[in-house]
Amino acid sequence: MTNAAVPRYLALIPAAGVGARMAAGSPKQYLPIGGKPMLRHTLDAFLSSPRIAHTYVVVSADDPFIDSIVPGQGVTVLRCGGATRMESIRNGLRALHGSVALNDWVLVHDAARPGLDAELIERLVVETGEHPVGGLLALPVVDTVKRAVAGEVATVSRDGLWLAQTPQMFRYQLLCRALDAATDPSAITDDASAVEALGLAPRLVEGHPRNLKVTLPADIRIAELYLAAFSQHTDNGQNR
Repeated sequence: MTNAAVPRYLALIPAAGVGARMAAGSPKQYLPIGGKPMLRHTLDAFLSSPRIAHTYVVVSADDPFIDSIVPGQGVTVLRCGGATRMESIRNGLRALHGSVALNDWVLVHDAARPGLDAELIERLVVETGEHPVGGLLALPVVDTVKRAVAGEVATVSRDGLWLAQTPQMFRYQLLCRALDAATDPSAITDDASAVEALGLAPRLVEGHPRNLKVTLPADIRIAELYLAAFSQHTDNGQNR
């Protein structure tokens, strides 16, 4: 594997989770959001971006749902999902070995963030630029933060605090190295934390509240409201 003269931007979506907190009859990434499976919203976001050369989705080996929602072109299904998000990403990266360049950018995105769109992808790519580490979408903390431990409550300064979102974008070689070096899975809560464990600092690019992660049943309605508002805004812009 060699460095490509012009690096590509590739999307990698780990989607092997079962979504236990949703208490639904199927994994949460397949639940309908505004009449369309949640994961399909995510796939469509990357397919709508001219920056993305190809999209890969990692699912479990026996996933019975994925084939019915994946479009015919632009997406490859990797049936190598693991027991954890990090394991699924590792397996996906290994499956890509030999077909991607060391300096290709990999945008890892949560399947349960259906509010992503081409505009946010473009912002991440442009503002990360040629940063030597990479970048991720995130939101600056605006609310007052409290810490409660053993019944004691204290206010924590929100200065410099951000809420991480996805995509998180790193070079293929660096992301592989960071995840392979992660010996404590509990300490790696996202891809950026694995990179940070190497002593590196990625760039934070401001995202958007609509790019929320659907975790609990109530989040579905919130996501639908954001998507409906965004769709209306897009339609109005096209009709001007």
